[in-house]
Amino acid sequence: MGIKLDMVGIVVQDMKKALDFYRVLGFDIPEGANEEPHVEVAQDGFRLAFDTMEVAKGVYGGWEAPVGHRIELAFLCEDAAALDALYTKIISHGYESHREPWDAFWGQRYAIVKDPDGNLISLFA
Repeated sequence: MGIKLDMVGIVVQDMKKALDFYRVLGFDIPEGANEEPHVEVAQDGFRLAFDTMEVAKGVYGGWEAPVGHRIELAFLCEDAAALDALYTKIISHGYESHREPWDAFWGQRYAIVKDPDGNLISLFA
């Protein structure tokens, strides 16, 4: 197959609030990006992009905020202890928990939080 998933884009209501969340999650994003309409963060050959609603309207010829479950991003943590520590860090910064850490019957540990735009962010180890 001649294609490769290269980037996931997220439309954000408030760039600074969104970037602050992803900084807490562990992404290295310069503070100067807070006022940009489009921001990309590279990690291991993959890009996560953030666009303001104005940029989305320009790209798509219009844009309406979706309702309900919009997108889920899942991040692999080193181990269960690292997952628990990251979850605690995120919650201590005032972000919303969707589901506290739990152990799945198949042996993996999970937790789910919400970013400022309501997107579900899964952590697993």
